Parts: sequence; C-alpha cells; structure tokens
Amino acid sequence: MLVERIWTGNALRNFNYLIACPDTGEALAIDPLDHAQCLATAKARGWNITQILNTHEHNDHIGGNAAVVEATGAKIIAHHGAASKIPGVDRAVGAGDVIKVGKRVELECMDTPGHTMCHICLKSRTDMKALFSGDTLFNAGAGNCYRGGDPEVMYATFVDQLAKLPEDTQVYPGHDYIESNLNFTLDREPGNAAAKALLPKVKDHDPATSIITTLREEKQFNTFFRLTSPGVIEKLREKFPDLPEHPDTRTVFVKLRELRNTW
Repeated sequence: MLVERIWTGNALRNFNYLIACPDTGEALAIDPLDHAQCLATAKARGWNITQILNTHEHNDHIGGNAAVVEATGAKIIAHHGAASKIPGVDRAVGAGDVIKVGKRVELECMDTPGHTMCHICLKSRTDMKALFSGDTLFNAGAGNCYRGGDPEVMYATFVDQLAKLPEDTQVYPGHDYIESNLNFTLDREPGNAAAKALLPKVKDHDPATSIITTLREEKQFNTFFRLTSPGVIEKLREKFPDLPEHPDTRTVFVKLRELRNTW
C-alpha cells in the first residue's frame, strides 16, 4: 500500500490522502478537498484515481469531489447515512465493508460516529497498519461535536473501537492540529512527559512534513485516551468542582470535550 499525504495549506489545515496499489497504480482519494493538488500528485506518481472516500459530509471534506470526478470518472463512496447529504454518491458503506484498491490494497470501513453521526474511518487490511481517521481522531486530540455530532457517542467510538486497534497503527487524521492539541494536553495534564517532549518538535512545524504518530504514542499524550489519569482528573476538578471523587470515564471525556470547545 502506497500512501501520499497532501497538505492543503488552507485556513482549516486539512490533510487529503491518496492510497494506491503498487501493482496497478489505481488510487483512492480520501476527502480530496484540494482537488488540484490531488490530481497533480496522482499524475506525478503515475497513479489513476478510481475512487473517492468521504469520511463525512462536511464541505471541507467533500468540496473537491466534483472536480476529481470530472477529471477521472472516480466513484464516490460515503457512509450510508451521509449518502443523501453528499452529491453523487455511488456506493454507500457501513461498518465492516471493504474498499479494494487495485489488486492488493484492502481498507475496512469503521462506523465511527461522534464528530458527525455518519462518519467513516478506514483501517488498513494490508501489512501496513494504518487508520485514516478523518475528523474523529486527530494527532493528540479528538474531533469537535458541535456540527451534527455528540460527545457521548464520540466517547463510545474512542473506547469501544479506536482504543482497541493495534498499538502500532499509524494515525492519518483529516487536519493538522497537533501543536494546539499538545498545548491542550499540557493545560489539562501539566506533568505529561510525552507531550512536553513532543511539543518543541512540532512547534511552528511544516505540516507537509509533520510526524506520523502511532496509536501507542497517542495513548501517551492524547488527553482523550487518558481518561483515568489522576493528573487529568485532578485538573478537571478545578473546572468542575462537583466532579465525583472517582468519575467514570464517559464523564471525563465529555467534560474534556466541553473544555476543548472554548480553549
């Protein structure tokens, strides 16, 4: 499996992706907002974009579809619940459905609601463990839930699905927010050594060459995986004095997401 991460350089800090089969050169474009860059990159690599996967229905993820389809004839794939919200969907998918790219690449759809209620993440079924996480899981953070989502549903997605993926899974998110997210981690857990060590490496970084984290690393510095950390809970109680002595992890997640909305 060949992966090309494309930095759009826009105000929303989107990442787009091309996933290609090394045998055939067939490629899947994930959320190709910057259609010009996606098409140019595919041409430079000798790849043919045959499919588009939209992780969810927000315009900064579907806005490049029409231009890519016009140029390539690619088929659009999206969550079955979002198909009516995305123009021109050719294939509606759900949990467990497999997207094949060329001869050797298989990507399994995960139904991962929270940011929106119709969100797809893709996990690789090749020898390269990878998660294309859209706006569900960011490097050191979690997606917002105020444009059609629900933080309690996002919590279930994190705990019941994402946290159970192999530790060496590489994380490919839909946006570059790592510096801001690490600052939030340190605001919530000042003693987090992993966040302290990583922040200088990504401060004022070039997102085009940004690091790729693993799930194991995310669990060290992503606050939304650190729901039982005494440090996180202690700081959370400063903002929410009525927090129980031993709060459940759902409450911790939802309160963290509430703080992150205005941080």
